[in-house]
Amino acid sequence: MNPQQQEKKISVVINTYNAERHLSEVLENVKDFDEIVVCDMESTDSTRDIALHYGCRIVTFPKGNHLYVEPARTFAIQSASFPWVLVVDADEIVTPALRDYLYHRILEPDCPQGLYIPRRNRFMNIPEKGQAADWQLRFFVREGTTWPPYIHTFPKVKGRVERISQIDGVELQHLAENYIEEVAEKQNRYSSAELVKRKDKHYGMGALISRPLWWFFRSYVLQGDWRNGAPGLIHSVMTGYYQFLLVAKIIESRRNPHKD
Repeated sequence: MNPQQQEKKISVVINTYNAERHLSEVLENVKDFDEIVVCDMESTDSTRDIALHYGCRIVTFPKGNHLYVEPARTFAIQSASFPWVLVVDADEIVTPALRDYLYHRILEPDCPQGLYIPRRNRFMNIPEKGQAADWQLRFFVREGTTWPPYIHTFPKVKGRVERISQIDGVELQHLAENYIEEVAEKQNRYSSAELVKRKDKHYGMGALISRPLWWFFRSYVLQGDWRNGAPGLIHSVMTGYYQFLLVAKIIESRRNPHKD
């Protein structure tokens, strides 16, 4: 393959840990890309078997004590063979329209080095309607890109980054049902993990009140959750609650620095 041909190739990179639930559907929708790299964190279910069935190249990142995938992201990205990388979670669908868009975009001379992709989510297993897109920086050049090893971070891309214009069907579709019990469990786990990233924040009483209120307002009013009725209200309240939980844990960690 000559260098010009290689420049127009896209590797799909998927980080996994016990991801058998949706993986077959996810892989079925990316099988026409040039390469699929599955970076597995020592799964104990059938994740690796499913990946092998689809002809994926599998690399392994030690699970250790990691509770989320971000520490493995840079390793996964740099394991790709081709210049362009699309990062897909093990519960996300790449639409045919998105695939076609990306291949056409990299042929254009003004293509940026990174693209934010709109993602459509579910809450209480109901597709969110009318809410602003959940933008994810998932498509970029492999060279020079790193991903901070902290939860809820975006990759650092060497070069210009843009958002994809919102076009019907050009999106990631999130399969996670996000039932309330599941969301509440993740909020507790993720807010504890985020303490490492925010250890230098000096949040106090003001943040304990203002951050939850702002995030509720942002979700319910600015992002249009009000259009989703009761589930939208519940989602926005829980979005604000996550910020309350995070700030409360930061305050607690300052007062109890030796807490495990």
